[in-house]
Amino acid sequence: MGTAGPVLAVVAGLLAIWYLAAIPMNAAQSVTDAERAGAAFDVSAAERRDMGGLSLVALAPGTALAGAYGQERPRLPAPHQVAGEMWASTFALGADCGPAERERDRLELFGRTWAVHEDCLAPVTSRRSLILHAGLTLAPTLLGFAIGSLLGVALAVGIVHSRVMDLSVMPWAIASQTIPILAIAPMIIVVMNSVGIQGLLPKAIISAYLSFFPVVVGMAKGLRAPSAADLDLMRTWGASGARILWHLRLPASAPYLFASLKIGVAAALVGAIVAELPTGAVRGLGARLLAGSYYGQTIQIWSALFAAAIAAALLVAAIGGIERGVLGRMGLRR
Repeated sequence: MGTAGPVLAVVAGLLAIWYLAAIPMNAAQSVTDAERAGAAFDVSAAERRDMGGLSLVALAPGTALAGAYGQERPRLPAPHQVAGEMWASTFALGADCGPAERERDRLELFGRTWAVHEDCLAPVTSRRSLILHAGLTLAPTLLGFAIGSLLGVALAVGIVHSRVMDLSVMPWAIASQTIPILAIAPMIIVVMNSVGIQGLLPKAIISAYLSFFPVVVGMAKGLRAPSAADLDLMRTWGASGARILWHLRLPASAPYLFASLKIGVAAALVGAIVAELPTGAVRGLGARLLAGSYYGQTIQIWSALFAAAIAAALLVAAIGGIERGVLGRMGLRR
């Protein structure tokens, strides 16, 4: 509770900056809307095209301020617009649904056909629901994170115990992360589609591609954490390499592993979102971002971004809870 004050102060500062930034960002549309409503300005529309947001605010400060926070498609949505969209897409769907609207649409979901109007659906099942889209994105995220984590741990064990793998695998693992995910994701999708693999697995592989590297680096560092004296003591007792790994290296690597898992799960979520873009997906957080970009729905884009951030925070918090329990049982919790 002692950190609540500083955190709230930082949040308030960020919100204030956000609200102030929305004024010049949306000034051009504010002035255009006011002109269409009959307002007159000393500068023509042609001249205003070359003016920046701050110049337009100086030209018509009252107009820029009045129209900054209520535009349908603003360049920078205000915080309350994003919050309202998230609320409407999560909790308020179907609030104004009438009896005459309940047979206008059909939705295929969970193997059944639901004959209801889209706006009358429960939040979780609506095609506009951020909960549904987040859930569809989390499925490949968690699968890819599991694959990437297991692969990362296995590679780290091999790197620590084999000089050849240390010199050969680690440089390739580092080099793999220099390839932009936006470039490699379509290639993975196309290659796997050509062999008949579609749906969840290609997205999970892209998530695993991003998540395995932090686990490799963190786990390798953790496995090498025991001191030379500890290793010599284990060898003096006649411990085998497997016993040293199980009783010394793995317990010592636990804090490093959980730290890298937190990074890896966030990277896996980014990979799942990016994987939805080249597939033309119609559901998922990536699909919401893509649809918002196509139709200029900036508020929808920002709400999907915040939903992704909240999902990532929950995943990291879940790993943090597991970390506290495991390290507490091991006597390593600080």
